[in-house]
Amino acid sequence: MTEARFHTEYLSLSATLYRIACYMLESEVEAEDAVQELYLKLWESRDMLDEVRNPKAYAITLLKNLCLDRLRKARKLSFPAQMPEPESPHRQDEEMDSKMRLDKVLEAVKALPDRQREILLLRTVEGLPYEEIARRTGMNYLTLRVLLSRARSTLKNRL
Repeated sequence: MTEARFHTEYLSLSATLYRIACYMLESEVEAEDAVQELYLKLWESRDMLDEVRNPKAYAITLLKNLCLDRLRKARKLSFPAQMPEPESPHRQDEEMDSKMRLDKVLEAVKALPDRQREILLLRTVEGLPYEEIARRTGMNYLTLRVLLSRARSTLKNRL
């Protein structure tokens, strides 16, 4: 693909792509970064772009995937590698039990499928209502309820 054709077919979409990224990421700065990342990926693979039938649809699909990746990375919990040592020797056994239980819960949450973990964290950690979770993830209400139910059931069985 020539540079002129790239400008015509892809760079002309920048305003549309930016609006989509802003809507998905809810941040102008993140949206700008996502669109820049998209254009970088498109330019690096420009030799294969001649085969693309609908450049606008292709660019939007790539952008959507980039935005979803950014949202997933931003929502992941950073699990502590090691809990701090107990301060009081009197309560060392209780604190060790608590640490073991917490480690077990964290491992069980980490082992959940991505969508179940995402829904569980949005609902329980962030306390978001189903409507907000549906808006953020693009899933419908019933799907959210099913995924949350499965996640909770899996955690109960593992714990």
